Amino acid sequence: MMELEVAVARILATLPPPVSERVPLREAAGRVLAKTISAPMDLPHFTNSAMDGYAVRAADVTTANAAAPVNLRLAGRIPAGENFGGELASGECLRIFTGSPLPHGADAVVMQEDTHLSPERTGEVLICDKVRPGENVRPQGDDVCRGTTLTATGDVLGPANISLLAAVGVREADVGRRPTVGLLATGSELREAGEPLGPGQIYESNRAALGPLIACAGGVPQCFPLVPDTLAATQTALERAFAGCDLVVTSGGVSVGEMDFVKTAFENLGGTLEFWKVAMRPGKPFVFGRWGEKFLFGLPGNPVSAFVTFLLLVRPALWRWQGARAVGLPAHPAVLGEPVANAGDRRHFMRVRVDEAGWVFSAGRQASHALASLAAANGLLNLPPGVALAAGAPVTVLRWD
Repeated sequence: MMELEVAVARILATLPPPVSERVPLREAAGRVLAKTISAPMDLPHFTNSAMDGYAVRAADVTTANAAAPVNLRLAGRIPAGENFGGELASGECLRIFTGSPLPHGADAVVMQEDTHLSPERTGEVLICDKVRPGENVRPQGDDVCRGTTLTATGDVLGPANISLLAAVGVREADVGRRPTVGLLATGSELREAGEPLGPGQIYESNRAALGPLIACAGGVPQCFPLVPDTLAATQTALERAFAGCDLVVTSGGVSVGEMDFVKTAFENLGGTLEFWKVAMRPGKPFVFGRWGEKFLFGLPGNPVSAFVTFLLLVRPALWRWQGARAVGLPAHPAVLGEPVANAGDRRHFMRVRVDEAGWVFSAGRQASHALASLAAANGLLNLPPGVALAAGAPVTVLRWD
């Protein structure tokens, strides 16, 4: 059996270099950046007002207060999107709005709330509070200077990255091509949801979980029909899936039973098995194979085993295939709310629930078929073999939510 870290490293080392494509920025969210993007301009692009009020020379209002306001002549107004052609002279002010360019001569903005129009002298404004130079002003380049790296090769673009890039005028981005991932579920006992069940038959649920997990990792899932437990059917299904997909993920048929045909069918097609079995619980009978520049990930059939092996072994491969640098599950510090132990000889990825205060509790039964505890979990706790931890112990939880 192979240790998990060795298995992941071997998978990542086997993958081909990522292939990039250029897409409109609005389609780049969730994609892996293939080429670093630097700011083509300052942000803000020009010095502007941070709020509605009056642009002033700070030196003109150093004595202003509510009891003794300073009178300034109103020299005009600057709506957002327009500019003031002249220069603000001493003793003058300009009506200004959030985002409006700060006029030449002005160095501060007095909030609208600290002003009112003179009731006695038309065209004058009473300034009721002093301001410092630069107050309520957004200087050019205050957020981002031209040439600054905004996002680097290997970053996954999120909504905030997209907003920043759009703000500096970026229209397109070079991103890693998403892999098309074929999904196969094997087992003569499996039926599609909604179909009547006969004796010994069950509804198939692995593809329903793996499809969204693939999409969350940047892949494009393609679901294929259920595969009965025969060598011929398994071989035909694999051949069809590989014909149109970059990677194929199967569930079931990878253990040592006489009805487990995935490994044999794959080799009959000319595929090479890179390794089989990983020293982990759940999910020991995991298969990784290569067929030219395409890859097989054979997951166990038990739903929890399929879910966990996908997160720990397939998910990193999907992200690296697209060029991502960080491919592991996010790890968060937490504190055990109850004692836990692993008396087995393989590391146990225990389903746990982390509450809002950061306390960790078992999510329920840890059997590899127990879906209720998987649905209740929001993380995995990595327990090495022979380890017992007391309540209150600091731990690290792998999160997928």
